[in-house]
Amino acid sequence: MDKAVYAVEAQVEETHWWFAGRRRLVSRLLEELDVSRDARVIDIGSGTGTNLRMLREMGFRDVTGLDASPVAIQFCQEKKLGPVEQGDVCKLPFESEHFELALATDIIEHVDRDDLAAAEIQRVLRPGGVAVITVPAFASLFGLQDEVSHHKRRYRMEGLLSVIEKAGLEVERSFHFNYLLFAPIWLARQVIRVLRISLASENQVNSPALNWVLERLFLLDVRTAPKLRPPFGVSILAVARRAAERPAVAPSPEATGS
Repeated sequence: MDKAVYAVEAQVEETHWWFAGRRRLVSRLLEELDVSRDARVIDIGSGTGTNLRMLREMGFRDVTGLDASPVAIQFCQEKKLGPVEQGDVCKLPFESEHFELALATDIIEHVDRDDLAAAEIQRVLRPGGVAVITVPAFASLFGLQDEVSHHKRRYRMEGLLSVIEKAGLEVERSFHFNYLLFAPIWLARQVIRVLRISLASENQVNSPALNWVLERLFLLDVRTAPKLRPPFGVSILAVARRAAERPAVAPSPEATGS
Protein backbone atom coordinates (compact mmCIF):
# COMPACT_ATOMS: atom_id res chain seq x y z
CA MET A 1 0.00 0.00 0.00
CA ASP A 2 1.03 3.63 -0.33
CA LYS A 3 2.74 4.97 2.81
CA ALA A 4 0.03 7.60 3.15
CA VAL A 5 -2.59 4.83 3.34
CA TYR A 6 -0.78 3.25 6.29
CA ALA A 7 -0.64 6.62 8.02
CA VAL A 8 -4.39 7.15 7.65
CA GLU A 9 -5.17 3.58 8.71
CA ALA A 10 -2.94 3.82 11.77
CA GLN A 11 -4.78 6.94 12.86
CA VAL A 12 -8.33 5.65 12.40
CA GLU A 13 -8.35 1.84 12.73
CA GLU A 14 -9.25 1.76 16.43
CA THR A 15 -12.56 3.59 15.98
CA HIS A 16 -13.35 3.66 12.23
CA TRP A 17 -16.66 1.93 11.45
CA TRP A 18 -15.11 -0.43 8.88
CA PHE A 19 -12.27 -1.74 11.04
CA ALA A 20 -14.40 -1.90 14.18
CA GLY A 21 -17.17 -3.75 12.36
CA ARG A 22 -14.85 -6.27 10.74
CA ARG A 23 -13.28 -6.97 14.15
CA ARG A 24 -16.76 -7.68 15.55
CA LEU A 25 -17.51 -10.04 12.68
CA VAL A 26 -14.26 -11.99 12.97
CA SER A 27 -14.28 -12.12 16.77
CA ARG A 28 -17.82 -13.51 16.75
CA LEU A 29 -16.76 -16.22 14.31
CA LEU A 30 -13.77 -17.12 16.48
CA GLU A 31 -16.08 -17.43 19.47
CA GLU A 32 -18.37 -19.75 17.48
CA LEU A 33 -15.38 -21.81 16.36
CA ASP A 34 -14.36 -22.09 20.02
CA VAL A 35 -10.69 -21.48 19.26
CA SER A 36 -8.54 -22.00 22.37
CA ARG A 37 -6.98 -18.84 23.76
CA ASP A 38 -3.74 -20.84 23.94
CA ALA A 39 -3.85 -21.56 20.19
CA ARG A 40 -0.83 -20.49 18.18
CA VAL A 41 -2.12 -17.72 15.89
CA ILE A 42 -0.68 -16.00 12.82
CA ASP A 43 -2.16 -12.69 11.61
CA ILE A 44 -1.04 -12.43 8.00
CA GLY A 45 -0.99 -8.89 6.67
CA SER A 46 -1.27 -7.18 10.04
CA GLY A 47 -1.23 -3.70 8.53
CA THR A 48 -1.31 -1.18 11.35
CA GLY A 49 -2.63 -3.69 13.88
CA THR A 50 -6.42 -3.91 13.78
CA ASN A 51 -6.52 -7.73 14.10
CA LEU A 52 -3.72 -7.74 16.66
CA ARG A 53 -5.83 -5.37 18.76
CA MET A 54 -8.83 -7.70 18.47
CA LEU A 55 -6.86 -10.84 19.35
CA ARG A 56 -5.34 -9.16 22.40
CA GLU A 57 -8.75 -8.00 23.60
CA MET A 58 -10.11 -11.54 23.13
CA GLY A 59 -7.36 -12.96 25.31
CA PHE A 60 -5.26 -14.89 22.79
CA ARG A 61 -1.82 -15.40 24.28
CA ASP A 62 0.36 -16.71 21.43
CA VAL A 63 -0.05 -14.35 18.49
CA THR A 64 2.44 -13.46 15.77
CA GLY A 65 1.81 -10.76 13.20
CA LEU A 66 3.32 -10.64 9.74
CA ASP A 67 3.49 -7.87 7.17
CA ALA A 68 5.59 -7.13 4.11
CA SER A 69 5.85 -3.42 4.94
CA PRO A 70 8.33 -2.06 7.48
CA VAL A 71 6.09 1.01 7.72
CA ALA A 72 3.17 -1.12 8.91
CA ILE A 73 5.39 -3.01 11.34
CA GLN A 74 6.62 0.27 12.83
CA PHE A 75 3.06 1.41 13.49
CA CYS A 76 2.30 -1.90 15.25
CA GLN A 77 5.41 -1.53 17.36
CA GLU A 78 4.51 2.02 18.32
CA LYS A 79 1.08 0.80 19.46
CA LYS A 80 2.69 -2.09 21.39
CA LEU A 81 0.37 -4.59 19.73
CA GLY A 82 2.78 -7.52 19.87
CA PRO A 83 5.49 -9.08 17.73
CA VAL A 84 5.19 -8.52 13.98
CA GLU A 85 7.65 -10.14 11.59
CA GLN A 86 8.43 -8.97 8.08
CA GLY A 87 7.60 -11.46 5.36
CA ASP A 88 5.72 -12.40 2.23
CA VAL A 89 2.38 -14.24 2.30
CA CYS A 90 3.58 -16.21 -0.73
CA LYS A 91 6.65 -17.42 1.19
CA LEU A 92 5.78 -17.43 4.87
CA PRO A 93 8.86 -17.51 7.14
CA PHE A 94 7.45 -20.24 9.38
CA GLU A 95 7.78 -24.00 9.53
CA SER A 96 4.98 -26.20 8.25
CA GLU A 97 2.08 -27.15 10.53
CA HIS A 98 2.98 -24.42 13.01
CA PHE A 99 -0.32 -22.60 13.70
CA GLU A 100 -3.81 -23.57 14.82
CA LEU A 101 -5.36 -20.35 13.50
CA ALA A 102 -4.49 -18.09 10.58
CA LEU A 103 -6.13 -14.75 9.85
CA ALA A 104 -5.68 -13.37 6.35
CA THR A 105 -8.05 -10.41 6.20
CA ASP A 106 -7.79 -8.42 2.98
CA ILE A 107 -4.33 -9.63 2.03
CA ILE A 108 -4.35 -12.16 -0.84
CA GLU A 109 -5.75 -9.57 -3.27
CA HIS A 110 -2.42 -7.73 -2.93
CA VAL A 111 -0.29 -10.43 -4.56
CA ASP A 112 0.06 -11.65 -8.14
CA ARG A 113 -0.14 -15.33 -7.15
CA ASP A 114 -3.04 -15.71 -4.77
CA ASP A 115 -2.81 -19.47 -5.33
CA LEU A 116 0.66 -19.46 -3.76
CA ALA A 117 -0.63 -17.35 -0.87
CA ALA A 118 -3.45 -19.81 -0.19
CA ALA A 119 -1.05 -22.74 -0.43
CA GLU A 120 1.24 -21.12 2.11
CA ILE A 121 -1.65 -20.53 4.50
CA GLN A 122 -2.51 -24.21 4.18
CA ARG A 123 1.12 -25.24 4.71
CA VAL A 124 1.62 -23.41 8.01
CA LEU A 125 -1.67 -24.64 9.51
CA ARG A 126 -1.65 -27.72 11.65
CA PRO A 127 -4.05 -30.54 10.67
CA GLY A 128 -7.45 -29.39 11.87
CA GLY A 129 -6.28 -25.78 11.94
CA VAL A 130 -8.59 -23.06 10.65
CA ALA A 131 -8.11 -20.00 8.43
CA VAL A 132 -10.35 -16.93 8.28
CA ILE A 133 -9.92 -15.17 4.94
CA THR A 134 -11.55 -11.96 3.74
CA VAL A 135 -11.24 -10.27 0.35
CA PRO A 136 -12.84 -7.36 -1.51
CA ALA A 137 -15.68 -8.41 -3.81
CA PHE A 138 -16.92 -7.52 -7.31
CA ALA A 139 -14.71 -5.92 -9.94
CA SER A 140 -17.35 -3.23 -10.52
CA LEU A 141 -16.40 -1.78 -7.13
CA PHE A 142 -12.74 -1.33 -8.06
CA GLY A 143 -11.90 2.24 -7.12
CA LEU A 144 -9.57 4.63 -5.35
CA GLN A 145 -9.10 2.43 -2.26
CA ASP A 146 -8.10 -0.50 -4.44
CA GLU A 147 -5.63 1.67 -6.32
CA VAL A 148 -3.89 3.20 -3.30
CA SER A 149 -3.88 -0.20 -1.57
CA HIS A 150 -2.28 -1.81 -4.64
CA HIS A 151 -4.98 -4.42 -5.08
CA LYS A 152 -4.49 -6.79 -7.99
CA ARG A 153 -8.13 -7.89 -8.11
CA ARG A 154 -11.52 -8.07 -6.47
CA TYR A 155 -13.25 -11.45 -6.21
CA ARG A 156 -16.42 -13.27 -7.03
CA MET A 157 -17.42 -15.95 -4.55
CA GLU A 158 -16.76 -18.89 -6.85
CA GLY A 159 -13.30 -17.60 -7.74
CA LEU A 160 -12.24 -17.18 -4.12
CA LEU A 161 -13.52 -20.61 -3.08
CA SER A 162 -11.72 -22.20 -6.02
CA VAL A 163 -8.40 -20.67 -4.93
CA ILE A 164 -8.89 -21.83 -1.34
CA GLU A 165 -9.96 -25.37 -2.22
CA LYS A 166 -7.18 -25.91 -4.75
CA ALA A 167 -4.73 -25.07 -1.96
CA GLY A 168 -6.01 -28.07 -0.02
CA LEU A 169 -8.26 -26.27 2.46
CA GLU A 170 -11.86 -27.30 3.10
CA VAL A 171 -14.30 -24.38 3.08
CA GLU A 172 -16.70 -24.69 6.01
CA ARG A 173 -18.69 -21.50 5.42
CA SER A 174 -18.59 -18.43 3.22
CA PHE A 175 -20.71 -15.32 2.76
CA HIS A 176 -20.71 -11.75 1.49
CA PHE A 177 -20.76 -8.94 4.02
CA ASN A 178 -21.01 -5.15 3.95
CA TYR A 179 -24.04 -5.69 1.73
CA LEU A 180 -26.17 -2.88 3.18
CA LEU A 181 -23.68 -0.28 1.96
CA PHE A 182 -23.01 -1.93 -1.40
CA ALA A 183 -24.97 0.59 -3.48
CA PRO A 184 -23.76 3.75 -1.63
CA ILE A 185 -20.13 2.62 -1.86
CA TRP A 186 -20.48 1.78 -5.56
CA LEU A 187 -21.98 5.23 -6.21
CA ALA A 188 -19.37 7.05 -4.12
CA ARG A 189 -16.55 5.39 -6.04
CA GLN A 190 -18.06 6.41 -9.36
CA VAL A 191 -18.29 10.01 -8.12
CA ILE A 192 -14.67 9.97 -6.91
CA ARG A 193 -13.56 8.62 -10.29
CA VAL A 194 -15.59 11.04 -12.42
CA LEU A 195 -14.69 14.11 -10.36
CA ARG A 196 -11.08 12.94 -9.94
CA ILE A 197 -11.19 13.62 -6.22
CA SER A 198 -7.72 13.31 -4.69
CA LEU A 199 -7.53 11.38 -1.41
CA ALA A 200 -4.78 9.42 0.30
CA SER A 201 -7.44 6.91 1.40
CA GLU A 202 -11.22 6.57 1.33
CA ASN A 203 -11.01 6.24 5.10
CA GLN A 204 -10.53 10.01 5.19
CA VAL A 205 -14.13 10.42 4.03
CA ASN A 206 -15.56 10.39 7.54
CA SER A 207 -16.70 12.50 10.48
CA PRO A 208 -17.77 11.64 14.03
CA ALA A 209 -21.46 11.84 13.09
CA LEU A 210 -21.05 9.84 9.88
CA ASN A 211 -18.92 7.27 11.67
CA TRP A 212 -21.62 6.86 14.34
CA VAL A 213 -24.29 6.18 11.70
CA LEU A 214 -22.15 3.85 9.58
CA GLU A 215 -20.90 1.93 12.60
CA ARG A 216 -24.44 1.06 13.65
CA LEU A 217 -25.48 0.19 10.13
CA PHE A 218 -22.42 -2.01 9.70
CA LEU A 219 -23.10 -3.66 13.06
CA LEU A 220 -26.50 -4.74 11.74
CA ASP A 221 -24.78 -5.91 8.57
CA VAL A 222 -22.20 -8.14 10.24
CA ARG A 223 -24.82 -9.61 12.57
CA THR A 224 -27.12 -10.60 9.72
CA ALA A 225 -24.76 -11.42 6.84
CA PRO A 226 -23.63 -14.85 8.17
CA LYS A 227 -27.29 -15.92 8.53
CA LEU A 228 -28.80 -14.30 5.43
CA ARG A 229 -25.82 -15.03 3.15
CA PRO A 230 -26.74 -12.23 0.70
CA PRO A 231 -25.74 -12.74 -2.96
CA PHE A 232 -23.65 -9.55 -2.98
CA GLY A 233 -21.54 -7.40 -0.70
CA VAL A 234 -18.46 -5.21 -0.71
CA SER A 235 -16.46 -8.07 0.84
CA ILE A 236 -16.39 -11.86 1.14
CA LEU A 237 -15.45 -13.94 4.18
CA ALA A 238 -14.51 -17.61 4.09
CA VAL A 239 -13.74 -19.98 6.95
CA ALA A 240 -11.56 -22.87 5.78
CA ARG A 241 -9.90 -25.75 7.59
CA ARG A 242 -6.93 -27.95 6.93
CA ALA A 243 -8.14 -31.51 7.07
CA ALA A 244 -7.23 -33.43 10.20
CA GLU A 245 -4.90 -36.32 9.68
CA ARG A 246 -6.75 -39.59 9.33
CA PRO A 247 -5.96 -42.12 12.06
CA ALA A 248 -3.96 -45.12 10.99
CA VAL A 249 -6.10 -48.14 10.20
CA ALA A 250 -5.11 -51.27 12.12
CA PRO A 251 -4.28 -54.20 9.83
CA SER A 252 -6.90 -56.92 9.64
CA PRO A 253 -6.24 -60.34 11.19
CA GLU A 254 -6.07 -61.80 7.68
CA ALA A 255 -3.33 -59.34 6.70
CA THR A 256 -1.23 -60.24 9.75
CA GLY A 257 -1.86 -63.95 9.44
CA SER A 258 -3.28 -64.21 12.95
